[in-house]
Amino acid sequence: MAIRKAVIPAAGLGIRFLPATKAQPKEMLPLVDKPAIQYIVEEAAASGIESLLIITGRGKRAIEDHFDYAPELEAFLQEKGYRELAEEVHRIPELIPIHYLRQKEPRGLGHAVLCARQFVGEEYFAVMLGDDVIEANPPALRQLMDVHEHTGGSVLAVMRVGEKEVSRYGIVAGEEVEEGLWRVRDLVEKPRPEEAPSNLAVIGRYILSPKVFDILTETKPGAGGEIQLTDALRVLCRKEPLYAYAFRGMRFDIGEKLGYVKATVELALHHPEIGTQFRNYLQRLRETLTQ
Repeated sequence: MAIRKAVIPAAGLGIRFLPATKAQPKEMLPLVDKPAIQYIVEEAAASGIESLLIITGRGKRAIEDHFDYAPELEAFLQEKGYRELAEEVHRIPELIPIHYLRQKEPRGLGHAVLCARQFVGEEYFAVMLGDDVIEANPPALRQLMDVHEHTGGSVLAVMRVGEKEVSRYGIVAGEEVEEGLWRVRDLVEKPRPEEAPSNLAVIGRYILSPKVFDILTETKPGAGGEIQLTDALRVLCRKEPLYAYAFRGMRFDIGEKLGYVKATVELALHHPEIGTQFRNYLQRLRETLTQ
């Protein structure tokens, strides 16, 4: 069955980016000239998703405003001769139909996904985390959707990480069934390097069975007193097939400061308007630093 619906959890407080996120959602922090969450929404649309649910929280109204029409702004831009910019602004709310649901208290990623149960119904669905911006062709989510159509099971996006990095991620335990595809037998959340079953780290793209909702309902709060999606996936992989797929593409972790800066630099280098000038600037900066 084709994947039609996707869920973007966006109710976090953005603590790691304070004070910048004191009065604005971290999902609205710009990467060059687009807010981070727009990259995720564009990926969903490019992957063929038909309907999107964004799980929000208090202070997140700017997300809804961004994906709404702005007739006064469009009229102003048209009047001043900025026709291409007006068209770009008009295009944003037409990317994909978006629904919103507020998570009334921060109870973890698992609880945020559970909030989407009524929206999803009884079909496989996608989950896209906004901390992971992925540049890929075809889009990373589309790659996972193709794997789901091939296997019929739930799919996690994974990438290999260094030994010192495994303690930052959920790590997959399983066996490779095809090149770049593993049947998941277990997941270990943030293991010590010597205890990690592999170096395959789970990244923020998922195709999940609707059975995960029943499991999340029974999942007790785990790390940090929150309902963890990883705990539910450990149960799910024992009930039905769960696969891990090493997607092809460049992933940026914008959930922490250094990753956010790296993403800004990489995306600026490929930006059609400023890419060449920015590359020249970096070359001059490098020469200055090496003198």
